[in-house]
Amino acid sequence: MNTDQFIKLLEEKGISLTSTQIEQYETYYRLLVEWNEKMNLTAITEKEDVYLKHFFDSITAGFYFNFDQEIQVCDVGAGAGFPSIPIKIAFPKIHVTIVDSLNKRIHFLEHLAEQLQLKDVRFIHDRAETFGQSREHREAYDVVTARAVARMSVLTELCLPLVKIGGTFIAMKGASGIEELHAGEKAISLLGGALKESFAFSLPFEESERNIFLIRKEKQSPKKYPRKPGTPNRSPIE
Repeated sequence: MNTDQFIKLLEEKGISLTSTQIEQYETYYRLLVEWNEKMNLTAITEKEDVYLKHFFDSITAGFYFNFDQEIQVCDVGAGAGFPSIPIKIAFPKIHVTIVDSLNKRIHFLEHLAEQLQLKDVRFIHDRAETFGQSREHREAYDVVTARAVARMSVLTELCLPLVKIGGTFIAMKGASGIEELHAGEKAISLLGGALKESFAFSLPFEESERNIFLIRKEKQSPKKYPRKPGTPNRSPIE
């Protein structure tokens, strides 16, 4: 996907980018490749692949959820900033909090935000399990996103405790999404969520399968969740 195709396909979905936003994606790509030479941020470095598999893929969440509003968004395990930074560039009104367990990635994101002149973004170095037990962050977000971080049952335990009642957990998944969703049904229910909508589609050009699940937070998550670091992965709620 070249830059022109990226702009055109977003426009077809009702997302029109300004010249400033287009420049921000260009700078993002340049910094991603530059920093990737000194630390492991992504295995995908070809420009057309980054635009398709990172930028466009991240923004697909905005095809199914309205990000054009002043809402608090938390991105769990965002790595090099996906999906929340591409979404933030396209929808500048949102306030973004990224939590990631690797301090080096946080340094990259801080530098990136400064270079892109992003406002209303913050980056927190923490494990998702301890972050979810923090009084300041628990049930504090309108939207929590996660993209390919862990299987659905694990993700649900890490993400749903952060979502306000009435808010949305947006899980972005690949081809195994439906299977993972079924395995995660117990965790979703236990943590106070309910599947509101699910969307299946293919990424353009390469036709790889994608699934996006919108899970509504209907009641408080039990205080014991998320459990101690490492426990959700070792012993998922299934």
